[in-house]
Amino acid sequence: MDGDTTARLIYLGLLLMAVGGALFTGLRQAPGRTVQQILIWGFIFLGLIAAYGLWPDLRRAINPSAAVVRNGVIELRQADDGHYYADTVVNGIAVTFLIDTGASDIVLSEEDARRVGLDPDSLSYSGQADTANGLVTTAPVRLKTLVLGPYEDRDLAASVNGGDLTDSLLGMRYLSRFDMSISGDRMTLRR
Repeated sequence: MDGDTTARLIYLGLLLMAVGGALFTGLRQAPGRTVQQILIWGFIFLGLIAAYGLWPDLRRAINPSAAVVRNGVIELRQADDGHYYADTVVNGIAVTFLIDTGASDIVLSEEDARRVGLDPDSLSYSGQADTANGLVTTAPVRLKTLVLGPYEDRDLAASVNGGDLTDSLLGMRYLSRFDMSISGDRMTLRR
C-alpha cells in the first residue's frame, strides 16, 4: 500500500470517527431531531446517487452538441465554444471527438488512447503534425472499430498525439466518408 492510500484510509477513519461521535452524542441528547437530520442527509445522499446514475441522460439534455440520428442522418449542434463534437465508440469505449476540418487524420489524445486499449508509452512517435500549438510528434495506430451514430467502420488508420492535446480530433480522412453540410448551428453527416 502506497503513502497516498494510507493517508486516505487515515482520513476516512478520522472522518468516520467524527461523524460517528457526533451521531452518538446527538442520539443521546435529542434523538428525534437527530433521526430527522439523518433522514434528511439520507435523502440528499440518495438524490446524489440518482443524479449520478442519470448523468448520461442529463448530459444529453444539458449538452446540445450531442448527436441526433434521424433516418441515418447524424445531426450535431454547435457547442457554446463554437465547435462541433461527436460522441463515438472506439474499440468499444465511448470517446468524444472534436470535429476538426483542419485536421487530416483521426487523432487521439494520449488519455483517450489509453482508454481505448492503446499504450502511448510503447508507441513509436515517428510522425509529426503541424498544429495551432506548433509542431508535435505523432504515433501511427490502427483502430479496430469506430462507431458514429449508426455507422461502424473497422481497421481505421489514426494517430496518437505526443503533445498536449485535450480533445481527440476527428479529421477529414474520416469525415470524407460522409456528405457533410453546415446550416446555422447544425452540422449534418450522411452516407
